[in-house]
Amino acid sequence: MREGSPWRHLDPTVVLAALALATLGLLAIYSSTFAGLRAQGLPEASVMRRQLLSLGLGLVVMVAAMVVDYRRLQAWAGVVLGAVVVALGLVLTPLGSATNGAQSWFELGPWQVQPSEYAKVGAIVTLAAVLGARREAPGPRRLAAGLAAIALVCAEILLQPDFGTFLVFVAILFGVLLVSGVQLRWLLVLALVGVLGTVGMFKLNVLREYQKERLTAFIDPGADDGGRGFTYNSRQALIAIGSGGVGGKGYLRGTQTNLQYVPEQKTDFIFTVIGEELGFAGAMALLALLGLLLWRGLRIAAVARDPFGALLAAGVVAMLAFQAFVNIGMTVGIMPITGIPLPFVSYGGSSLVATFLAVGLLENVHMRRHL
Repeated sequence: MREGSPWRHLDPTVVLAALALATLGLLAIYSSTFAGLRAQGLPEASVMRRQLLSLGLGLVVMVAAMVVDYRRLQAWAGVVLGAVVVALGLVLTPLGSATNGAQSWFELGPWQVQPSEYAKVGAIVTLAAVLGARREAPGPRRLAAGLAAIALVCAEILLQPDFGTFLVFVAILFGVLLVSGVQLRWLLVLALVGVLGTVGMFKLNVLREYQKERLTAFIDPGADDGGRGFTYNSRQALIAIGSGGVGGKGYLRGTQTNLQYVPEQKTDFIFTVIGEELGFAGAMALLALLGLLLWRGLRIAAVARDPFGALLAAGVVAMLAFQAFVNIGMTVGIMPITGIPLPFVSYGGSSLVATFLAVGLLENVHMRRHL
């Protein structure tokens, strides 16, 4: 490797932690699906193989994201935002398809593509470019431009409607703003607006009834959830995790998992597979890997060469941290069920590829911190 090459500064910890999490995800996906596939007379590993293909594509995308100097993205932020807005707009047309009550997918033969997952990365690039355009803290104009961009994207997300993904964009916004050095009073004003906006969405019926019932089930587990089973889902998730004990029941030996008591287990409730079959030790190993990845991400933000790179890294960390906290939190009953995937682990090609794209951007910032 030649002297001065950015590849000399690759952070292997970030890549290895991401790969370890993805491997845990493959194991958990196989465990949560093989019994059901066998009962249907289908190949037991078919779902896991699809995720493995997505992992391969994700690694290719990650390497591609490392090749081009991230600073070039700053000039193309407008194009990135435009692509995000167009893609999210098209999914709301007859070209898109609905899954689980939200029209947020494109059907491409046997594959589904969810543009909102890639829009998260696009939003990070856009916010970092706008708020990191100068070394001084962003003033009202740059703040207004960043808010306008994210508001446009969030409006399209709410039209799907996908409240969980909307919350991820809000977390990205606040994560980037915190690192940008924006004045505290603006953050407080935005927090107040966010609270009022959330109340307004309930009062104006922006959210669908089943989305409100999810929050009701979290606030009052004994409440009637309209027969949709949200309180049942939460109870089954807690039973699965609690039954794992310290060392777990053993891989492929989880009764809650094998008998499919936990719904959406390969996606929303994938953490219950780890908790039941690998126990407290396995759950802590997963959390340690996530913590290691987030710590390295924060370090990359701290040593970045310029504000744009620092804000890129901060946005990625905010996205991963929020998704992990909410996903794991809803399985243990401290957060409402929102359908947010567990990064690297939950089944879903778009989520996995987009997450590795974000890791590629993290590495890009780190590799060029001295160049």
